[in-house]
Amino acid sequence: MEVILLERIEKLGQMGDVVAVKAGYARNYLLPQKKAMRSTKANLAFFEGQKAQLEAESLKRKEEAEAVAAKMDSVMVDMIRQAGESGQLYGSVNSRDIADGVTEAGFTISRSQVILASPIKSLGLFKVTVALHPEVNVEVTANVARSADEAKIQAETGEALISVEEEEDNEPKLQTYSPDQDLEAEAAEEEAAVEAEVVKEETEEEVSE
Repeated sequence: MEVILLERIEKLGQMGDVVAVKAGYARNYLLPQKKAMRSTKANLAFFEGQKAQLEAESLKRKEEAEAVAAKMDSVMVDMIRQAGESGQLYGSVNSRDIADGVTEAGFTISRSQVILASPIKSLGLFKVTVALHPEVNVEVTANVARSADEAKIQAETGEALISVEEEEDNEPKLQTYSPDQDLEAEAAEEEAAVEAEVVKEETEEEVSE
C-alpha cells in the first residue's frame, strides 16, 4: 500500500514522501495514528494545500518536544524488583514500566514512545531512549534495584549493587589436577583391597571352626 507521510518516520521517510508499506502496518499504525494517509489523487491535492500548515504544526511540536527533552535529560526512574544473588530479576522491566515511571516523574509519555529493544532482566543502570517527536529523542535512566536504598547507592556509584559474597558465589569453581592425585587414589584402592582380603580370611576361619 502507498501512503503519504504526514510526519517524519524513522527509516521510512520525511513529511510529504509517498512510500510503499505493508497494508497491515498502514491500517494498524500509520493511518489510525494519523501519521500518514492513503496515497490518492484527492489526498495528494489535500496534502499540498495543507503542507505549509502541517509543517508549521510539526515545527511547533518539535520546539515543544525539545523544551521537554532539556528537562528530561537527567531523569532517572527507580524500578524496584526482586532479584537473585547474581543480579538477575525474577521477571523484567518493560517499556510500559518505564513509561509509567517517567509519567510519575512528571513527564507524561506513552508506552509506544519508549524505545526498548528487549525487556531489562538484571539489576543496574540502563539508558533508555524516549521519542518525544519524530525528530527529538531523549535518554532517561532506568535504575533497576532491589530496594529504594539500593537504588540510591546505585545512582551514586553508577554500578549494579551486588555484594562481594554474591560475586564470589557466582565465580566459576575451577578444579585443579595433580599427578599425586592418581598415586593417592591407587594407594587408597590397594588399602581397601587389603582390608577386604583380611575380612574375607577372618570370615572363612570363623566358618571352618
